[in-house]
Amino acid sequence: MIGQAIADGILTGGILALGAIGYSLCSQILKFANFAHGELLTWGAYIGLAVISFMPAGEQIGPFSFGWSLLPAIVIACVGTGLIAIAMDELVFSRLRGLRANRLTLVFASFGIALMLRHAILLFWGSDAYYYSTALQMSIEVLPDIRMMPDQVFVLVLTALLVLGLHLFLTHSRVGIAMRSMADNTALSQVCGIDIRNVVRWTWMLGGALAALAGIFAGLTVQIRPELGFNMLLALFAAAILGGSGNLFGAVAGGLIVGLSESLSTLVLPTGYKAAIPFVLLLIVLSMRPQGLFTKSSRI
Repeated sequence: MIGQAIADGILTGGILALGAIGYSLCSQILKFANFAHGELLTWGAYIGLAVISFMPAGEQIGPFSFGWSLLPAIVIACVGTGLIAIAMDELVFSRLRGLRANRLTLVFASFGIALMLRHAILLFWGSDAYYYSTALQMSIEVLPDIRMMPDQVFVLVLTALLVLGLHLFLTHSRVGIAMRSMADNTALSQVCGIDIRNVVRWTWMLGGALAALAGIFAGLTVQIRPELGFNMLLALFAAAILGGSGNLFGAVAGGLIVGLSESLSTLVLPTGYKAAIPFVLLLIVLSMRPQGLFTKSSRI
């Protein structure tokens, strides 16, 4: 049971890591905590569901329960959610920055946007739960006494590849280097000729795309509901803070710690206490190491 709990925790941690990376990038570059990030997860999951629903039946035949229809759904959901994030900034946050609003004002604005996005989902899709697929799957034995569904294996492998690809993008591409520079010092980056507005757009696009991926993967392993992203928000914050804000691999490590802690806690505690584990971890880290587990020198 311990081995199976560890496998489930790694799966949950990988999903949390994607959302935590997106949140961490936005908070480090844009300098405020975006509470609407959880709703971007939900929108990504629902956009992916809408794409799969319109795919021809032949496209839904493949090695996994969702067939090949999820692959274009992932691309469209990432782009669509990224555009929603950019629209949020253009319509609200950029105007507040132009008025030199403080960080607390931006945080309260993100609360309002989160409520609008969540109620928009209720308006279009209702409050019922949805599934990407209702096809039955047989679990496969990946290690002795550890079994996983094919969909879960797909999520784990793709998550690892995405984290590696994002690391290469941030460390070798021109835009990625500009994002890292702005995360360290916005004023100096502007003096050096970096297009701040372009970097901000890229940050929102990447943050929205990563949120969409986390939402789709979470919906693929459980179910899709309007409160999907809201229920994951505290765990995302805990993962980002555990790893240190703005740290790519720190967010991955934080996500794995939170996921493993939640999964292993069910072996000794009732499942109703599972949601409290990220909050407990957050309190412990903030009291003992407020800067997170990784130092600033190890950031992206």
